[in-house]
Amino acid sequence: MNSATPLLAIRRVTKRFAVDDGEVEALASVDLAISKGEFVCLIGASGCGKSTLLRIVAGFDEPTTGDVLVGGRPVTGPGSDRGMVFQDYALFPWMTVRDNIAFGPRQRRLGRAEVDARTQTHMRLVGLERFAARYPSQLSGGMKQRVAIARGMAMEPDILLMDEPFAALDALTRTRMQDELLSLWDETRFTVLFVTHSIPEAIKLGSRILLLSPHPGQVKAEINSVPRGQENSSEAAALGREIHDMLFADQIEEVPHASGG
Repeated sequence: MNSATPLLAIRRVTKRFAVDDGEVEALASVDLAISKGEFVCLIGASGCGKSTLLRIVAGFDEPTTGDVLVGGRPVTGPGSDRGMVFQDYALFPWMTVRDNIAFGPRQRRLGRAEVDARTQTHMRLVGLERFAARYPSQLSGGMKQRVAIARGMAMEPDILLMDEPFAALDALTRTRMQDELLSLWDETRFTVLFVTHSIPEAIKLGSRILLLSPHPGQVKAEINSVPRGQENSSEAAALGREIHDMLFADQIEEVPHASGG
């Protein structure tokens, strides 16, 4: 893959689901590209197809039409080149922190020394070395999400896909996890596609923000975020209002006009 080739390329992806009275189009001709080392946030109203698009990139679902390529290779199913972090953690409750993080490298049939090295490295990155022997039921929500992030990173994927990973956390924990994720990204520069419905979160985390319009989902706008560390500036506030207005306009357009007089 040369430097001009995007790491992730989504080309005219459409997704339709069968329903009782026909079909619903969740995504319509979505195009986007992400380069290696980018942190891109995908934002839109509930039901606009954000998670559907992420599942297609992950290989869990197939597009009705269109193509997804990672590193120039077509996505035909789940693969070790893509890591996934879910909102609900999706940890194995019968495994310790160490074993949850080691799961991906073991599935890749790496040698024991390599598995142990990756597991130890990523436990250190998320600050969980002292909790290696604990089970998910013994962890807080924020710690569970750290395990989920470390598990995704331990696979050393080409791109990490994050589906509203902090949505279920309380406000203080969410802020702390955002800061920790940015510190991890600054240290390793892994590539991220991050789905959120929070405008402040998108502005804080993403270097680029993609707005998805609803019913069917399409990339409506691409916006460069404010410089890192300026999420509380007047520039960020103005950007937040701009994004809000664009998202709110979509919702207004969906409201049917009243009939009669």
